[in-house]
Amino acid sequence: MNNNNNQNLIFRLCCIALIVTSMTFAIRAGILGQLGEQFGLTSTQLGWVNAMAFLGFPIATMLGGIIYNAIGAKKLVALAFACHLLGLLLTISADGFWALLISTFLIGFANGSVEAGCNPLIAQMYPNNKTTMLNRFHVWFPGGIVIGALASSAMTSSGFNWQWQVALILIPTAIYGAMMLTAQFPKFDAQKNSTSSNVKNLLSPLYVFLIICMTLTAVTEFGTQQWIEQILGSSGASPMVILALITGLMALGRYFAGPIVHRFSPSGVLLGSAVFSTIGIFLMSQAQGNAIYFAAALFAIGVTYFWPTMIGCVAEYTPKTGALGMSLIGGAGMFAMSLWNPVIGYWIDDAKQQAQASNISIEQIEILAGQAVLENLLIFPIVLIVVFFGFHLFITKQKNVEKCV
Repeated sequence: MNNNNNQNLIFRLCCIALIVTSMTFAIRAGILGQLGEQFGLTSTQLGWVNAMAFLGFPIATMLGGIIYNAIGAKKLVALAFACHLLGLLLTISADGFWALLISTFLIGFANGSVEAGCNPLIAQMYPNNKTTMLNRFHVWFPGGIVIGALASSAMTSSGFNWQWQVALILIPTAIYGAMMLTAQFPKFDAQKNSTSSNVKNLLSPLYVFLIICMTLTAVTEFGTQQWIEQILGSSGASPMVILALITGLMALGRYFAGPIVHRFSPSGVLLGSAVFSTIGIFLMSQAQGNAIYFAAALFAIGVTYFWPTMIGCVAEYTPKTGALGMSLIGGAGMFAMSLWNPVIGYWIDDAKQQAQASNISIEQIEILAGQAVLENLLIFPIVLIVVFFGFHLFITKQKNVEKCV
């Protein structure tokens, strides 16, 4: 097979695998309410279910980052396929809380394996065009969430239960699994990508700083999106339409990220993202009805560049951390969410309990609880404004980016 054609096939395979990853996020967000009703789960218990997806992800990225140079991307992507298939089938047949925990962990592990295998693979396949191709790859995370959110909304409206919505994800899973059979993954010189060398550079102060920042950006983005149905379900706007709006704008923004990052620099983009995220979450905590869509659009502008730009900062400012560094920073973000998901679930339960003392309608209780949770989430982007302002000043004062490593 022609090398360019083979690279294009591999790239498409990676994109479809990422679509599966993002559809699991969207559809899980859309069916949380149904899961709670069918199995009698509290929001705190649903938080633990959500946490398993975000826990499985970092475990896979940490493991994948360590063994990537030894086994290559193909085996990692094959592992992702096996875990996606098993996790989805177990979710469909789940009969309660513990089954959901196990199946959701497997799906999270699969999602992390996709990131651990595909991010460094794409960077290696396109050495002279890394940033552009990584941004094009990450278009399909919000792109897949749009697909999943609209599908979940349509299927819920049409009376399809949550099992059918999860089963829908099996279609793209089967497609990228079939593509694995004919794809010829490229091989790279392992000597140029030493894991031991990567490990030595993980304790760089700048890399540690980026890891900490990634935990805050991840909670800002996913803490809002993953609980969108619970937070905004009674707000007068459709939670799944809001999710589709947010992620649709994110996909569009990431596709055209190149000129924006070039114009404002990665550190400047991160600062702007923190500002827009703060404004968006604040307005969502105050608005009701159609006004929420405008607030959600501002939030989308904010979170669009967080994930790929943080990974880009690792590649640009700490390149010696290699595939391991790229994998671990993604894992750090998801691990933070695994810790914060039960907390967010507790916030919802606690806010509802406090609102019930006011003798108001169930709908008003849901609205007040959602607003209270958004106000709690607001602290994360506010902290990021301060942190990224200092980071931007630091970067702009450097005459050479390599001095920051």
